[in-house]
Amino acid sequence: MTQATDVERAAGTRPIAVTVNGERRESAIEPRLLLVHYLRETLGLTGTHVGCDTTSCGACTVLLDGTPIKSCTFFAVQADGQEVTTVEGLVQGAQLHPIQEGFSEEHGLQCGFCTPGMMLTAVALIGEKPDPTEEEIRWALSGNLCRCTGYQNIVRSVQWAARKLRDGDTAGASSSGGEAA
Repeated sequence: MTQATDVERAAGTRPIAVTVNGERRESAIEPRLLLVHYLRETLGLTGTHVGCDTTSCGACTVLLDGTPIKSCTFFAVQADGQEVTTVEGLVQGAQLHPIQEGFSEEHGLQCGFCTPGMMLTAVALIGEKPDPTEEEIRWALSGNLCRCTGYQNIVRSVQWAARKLRDGDTAGASSSGGEAA
């Protein structure tokens, strides 16, 4: 935990040090600043979206030490000393993460507003369950709302990514074929 100086306390700010997408970031912020606004406005990481401001939609989902959280009701100071992963942190150099590839291959997005939260929730699920069932995928994603799709292609996208990660397939996880979602 980072200690505030007298000047910072007088200014109403508090220093935090958060590792965001593998990079340590230090800032003096107001204690009431929400994590979603810290990421978007202070750090310029706009992949995390603001939807409902009530944790209902999941557009603001990020990973905090690998666990999905809704950043619209989580204070940035609570993340002090922890690791945050946003959708920008999934890509490694020029290589998309398998979940990003899966959403492209299986047409898991339309407008894209919910996609970052869906992807991060799916990454956490696959990390816990490398071969999730359709029911497990749907349950994991139940806190993330999509107004454009019927979720079937989102489920297929997660299945595609899980197969690729599980099988180590570098040429593509092959089409979902006859698997129904």
